[in-house]
Amino acid sequence: MILEYIRYRIPELRADEFEAAYGRAVNSLQESPSCLDFELSRGVEDSGQYILRISWDSLDGHLEGFRKSKLFRNFFAQIEPYVDAIEEMHHYTPTAVVGTGAGTLRPPSLYDWAGGQDAFERLFARFYEMVPDDELLAPLFAGMNPAHAHHVAMWLGEVFGGPAAYTELRGGYENMLAHHLGKAITERQRRRWASLLVDAADEVGLPGDPEFRAAFMSYVEWGTRIAVENSQPAATPIPHAPVPRWGWGVAPPWLP
Repeated sequence: MILEYIRYRIPELRADEFEAAYGRAVNSLQESPSCLDFELSRGVEDSGQYILRISWDSLDGHLEGFRKSKLFRNFFAQIEPYVDAIEEMHHYTPTAVVGTGAGTLRPPSLYDWAGGQDAFERLFARFYEMVPDDELLAPLFAGMNPAHAHHVAMWLGEVFGGPAAYTELRGGYENMLAHHLGKAITERQRRRWASLLVDAADEVGLPGDPEFRAAFMSYVEWGTRIAVENSQPAATPIPHAPVPRWGWGVAPPWLP
């Protein structure tokens, strides 16, 4: 990603028309596949100063893609009267120094919202109590390690934003992958696993709000489908990857 900054000096009498011109010009930015986002800001201490920030996918995307396209001609037609007002125009590359301050509101992690590690321990303890009585799942877990429920609770806790315990103590993604290789899990078994997990979540009192359950089921659907794919005899799964980290997605928790 490349950032372009353009600084303008605009007299007060032309400020309204300048902003209106950019209001029209940004239609071209919105249609450009090389443009990621943009923002026009006005100075506080010096109201005659404006800064336009545009994020481009690459320098070539800006100079070769956008600048040589019809979109740029339409863009320039709107802002040409203000070219002489440009005081500075440069491209910048982001550095590793990035973050958010304490004033930024952040939703709690799924891990914290669920109730922390105890909640996931209860969830999988109950789930694996039910598995031996299920005709579809019992064969998959015959001879299961007595600590298996605890290990899966560690995995899901890490996925949902908790400590990286599964990575540090159990070997992370590679170890979880190894448990699925060659299992030939069927679609019926996948659906039963997901359905039984929902039953267990209800029984142990995991949060039932729509937002949490939407995020919870999003991961369950994604994770179980990946497990089915990786378990097939001819599968060639990705051998190395980090443990996934799951968030709220499009529906963060409702907070009054």
